[in-house]
Amino acid sequence: MTETLDEKDVLALGPVAAVAAVRRALADGLDPDAGVPRSVVPLTRGQALLMPCEYGGWFGVKVATVAPGNTARGLRRINATYLLHDSATLRPVALLDGVALTTLRTPAVSVAACLERLRALADGGTGLRLVVFGAGPQAEAHVTAVRAHAPVADVTVVTRRGGPAPGWADRHMTADGTRTSRGAGTAGGTGTGAETAGGSGTDTAALVRRADVVVTATSAREPVVDGRLVRDGAVVLAVGSHEPAARELDSALMGRATVLVESRETALREAGDVVLAIREGALAPDSLVTLAESAGEGAAALPADRPLVVKTCGMGWQDLVVAVAAYRRGRG
Repeated sequence: MTETLDEKDVLALGPVAAVAAVRRALADGLDPDAGVPRSVVPLTRGQALLMPCEYGGWFGVKVATVAPGNTARGLRRINATYLLHDSATLRPVALLDGVALTTLRTPAVSVAACLERLRALADGGTGLRLVVFGAGPQAEAHVTAVRAHAPVADVTVVTRRGGPAPGWADRHMTADGTRTSRGAGTAGGTGTGAETAGGSGTDTAALVRRADVVVTATSAREPVVDGRLVRDGAVVLAVGSHEPAARELDSALMGRATVLVESRETALREAGDVVLAIREGALAPDSLVTLAESAGEGAAALPADRPLVVKTCGMGWQDLVVAVAAYRRGRG
């Protein structure tokens, strides 16, 4: 009998267990480059993504659709389902909410890739300072995942239009510095109403300069953060783009950072942040560090005096290991 795991069931796994599942698979020798590349199928109103993977006695496939026009209709831009099979019999054992799975596994990979750096940045301080470009589900999920693994002191959300600060952030700013802070008594926010950068004495650029962690989780096709502002030693988690012509990070940042990718082949095929920086001569392909190379015993330490960019596009193995963990949790 095929079990069904809805959004609540999948998210019940939580970010700590999801990060552990990703790190355990990498430590056990999973090679992301050995997987089957996802297929992108053009559709009349968008595209479909087919993401299969077999590993560790399991086979799974996610079918995701991206419909840009849905935003204007008040509908989700991305929809997805995930079908998990037992490799021994190839019987389908579980059907999972694919959107919830993606919401959980994407930040799990980001945090798994830089957990030691996050904890080192937080060690001895009052907590990490985050600047998050984007205010959607992945932006919130990344903040949740970071908070589950290290103390967080302050969260700033940056979007093109600004607006009220979401409940998981302290303030909401635009790129030009206009902000709205949350009222007293809500997770650290003290301001009320809209303020200008001049009135508050703090603008977006200043917040990026002091940030320990910068998250880019947008649908932008051009850089959303000035890479010259990111301080040495900071972590940048870039998850918004998965097309070779779309980027959230500029070459100024990519050229001075250690760039950690989930798979070298995937990054060179799909990650516009990487592809365009290489094309502009700022980044060398052989300088990329993969998750497999940075995981497990004997892995070389990443330089602490350079920004660490974790650039992910999403791969089938990530869905699979987190889906298996969610399925096993549901079965007790």
